[in-house]
Amino acid sequence: MNEGVEWAVHSCLNLAWLGDERAVPAAKLAGFYELPAAYLNKQLQALARAGILTSTSGPRGGFRLARPPEKITLMDVVAAIEGEEEAFRCTEIRHRGGSDSGVRSKTPCEIHTSMRKAELAWRRELASQTIADIASSVEGHSSAAPERVRRWFDDTRT
Repeated sequence: MNEGVEWAVHSCLNLAWLGDERAVPAAKLAGFYELPAAYLNKQLQALARAGILTSTSGPRGGFRLARPPEKITLMDVVAAIEGEEEAFRCTEIRHRGGSDSGVRSKTPCEIHTSMRKAELAWRRELASQTIADIASSVEGHSSAAPERVRRWFDDTRT
C-alpha cells in the first residue's frame, strides 16, 4: 500500500475536524504535515473522483468532505487511492515447468484461496471503520487534537 493512503486518511481526518464551512487548498493540507503539495493533490483528486471529497476551484477553492465522516470508511479511502483490484493476483504458476503433471486442476489454487480469504477479512475490517471512528479514537488519546488542527489552519490562512 502506498503512502498516499496514509496521507489521504490524515487529510480526511483534518477536513472532518475543520467542518464543511470552508474548502481547504491542497497546498494548505500538505503544509500541515510538510508533504509535497503536488503529490498530495493527486491523492485528493482521487478522493474527489470517488465522491469522498468535493473540489472547488478558484481563489477560495479547495477540498472538503463530500459526506459526513460517519459515512466514509477506511476501505473507501483505500479503494480510492489504490484501486479496487485484489492485492494478490494468482498467476497459476503451479501449472508451469516441472511442477505441472500435465493435468490441469479444476480446484482453485490453495494459495490463492488463502490469500483471498485474508484479503476479504482485511477489507471487511477497513469497511467497518470510519473517519469518525478514527477521529473519536484520536480525540480519546489527545482531546486537544481537533482544536490544534483548527488553530493551525486558522493561523495560516492566506
